This record gives sequence, C-alpha cells and structure tokens, in this order.
Amino acid sequence: MQRPIRIGVQIQPQHAPDYALLRDAVMRVEDAGADVVFNWDHFFPLYGDPDGPHFECWTMLAAWAEQTESIEFGALVTCNSYRNPELLADMARTVDHISGGRLILGIGSGWFERDYTEYGYEFGTKGSRLNDLAESLPRIEKRLGQLNPAPTRDIPVLIGGGGVRKTLRLVAKHAGIWHSFGDAETFAYKSGVLAEHCAAVGRDPAEIERSIQLPEDLDDAREYIDAGASLFTIPVNGPDYDLTPVIKAIAWRDSLNG
Repeated sequence: MQRPIRIGVQIQPQHAPDYALLRDAVMRVEDAGADVVFNWDHFFPLYGDPDGPHFECWTMLAAWAEQTESIEFGALVTCNSYRNPELLADMARTVDHISGGRLILGIGSGWFERDYTEYGYEFGTKGSRLNDLAESLPRIEKRLGQLNPAPTRDIPVLIGGGGVRKTLRLVAKHAGIWHSFGDAETFAYKSGVLAEHCAAVGRDPAEIERSIQLPEDLDDAREYIDAGASLFTIPVNGPDYDLTPVIKAIAWRDSLNG
C-alpha cells in the first residue's frame, strides 16, 4: 500500500547573516503544515558566495527541538565523518528528548571536500568514506541502546545516497528512510535494487520510506509516486526563505491524501 504523501522542507543554513531569519523560517514551515523540516551538515555555502554567511547543523537542530512543537526534523544529511559515532548517537538521543521524540537521524558518507580540508578532517575517497559509514552505523545503533535515559522512541534513520552496491545495502540494513536523487527512471531502478538488498537481509522493503526532491512541475511527481516515493522535499535558501513553493506543495499533498 502506498504511504501517505509527506512534504519536507530543507531550510538551507546559508546566506542568512542573522540567525533570526532561520528561526523565523522554521516557524513558518511548521505553521504552514509541512511534515518534516531539514537543514544540512556543511560548514560553508554550497552555492552562491562560497564565503557567505553560514551556520552549523546540530546546534541548530537543538534549537529547533525547543522551538517547534509537532513537526519532525533533522539533517539532510549529517556527514558521518565530522563526529565520533558514539558522540553522534548521544547528540541524537539528547535532541530527541528535547523535542519530545521528533528527531530524524539523517546521515550520509559526506562529499564536500572544502568542509574536510578547512576543518581538519581526512577527505579520503568515496569508497573509504562509505566504508567509514558502514562501520559507524552499528556503533551508533549500539550506543543508542546503551544510553541512559534511552531515546524516547526508535529514532528513524534516514540515509542519503544512491550507490547501488554499498549505499543501498546500508539502507536495507539500517534505515527507515532512504533519500535519493535523479530522474524518475533512475529512482525506480534504484528502488528495485534496494528491494533486492532488503530481500538479501530478510527485510520487507515496504518498511523503508522513499524520499526525493519534489519536481518543480508537480505533474512530474506522479512517476516518483508510482515508483514508491512518498516524502518529497523542497529546498529553500537564505536570506529570505521564500515558502511560496512549499505552500503549493502542501495543497498538492492534501489533494492526494484526501
């Protein structure tokens, strides 16, 4: 059975010279009725002025945990390389408690080289970063099971990426949500590969929510829905964080969900 359509909004923490602009944006996203609000885990803007204003991910998530009331939230996605896995688990558990159980633990292997070089992390290779993620995920799960107090719920893990050999295998083993990229044909193919990985580990692929960026033309979203997507995310950029496309998407969601 097709899951209900959900709308996520990625508030990109770049080009906002005053944190009050981000605080206002997340309030407006929740008030508009979105299902999930994300930021991202980078240290510099990804487009526009590369040295423009930018804020850090997880301290912001802790603030959102206090500020919001009902919306789920998280990073799209946390870079595994930037924090010890046990520390990340403890951070996630703490933010989960602050929010009353609304955190999504989004995580990926990392890719933006400037983050690594300027903050003193080893960039390595795509393969080595994926191997590090594969090692970290069981450590995160283990630590979450040891913390006192325990998380308020089984914190959903969202894994971002589309590699068919390594990333999708990790999704099958560890994730409750898979966030991918690409056109509908590619998404459908990779969703099928994910189902094969799920079968290999004895898991029902229907347990994993599929996430993708919402196409600008909402008619194009039907192909993604037919391929299993149900969480559609819209990026909004500072400093203004215009929610016009979000309002349109929420109305579209409501028309489909009935």
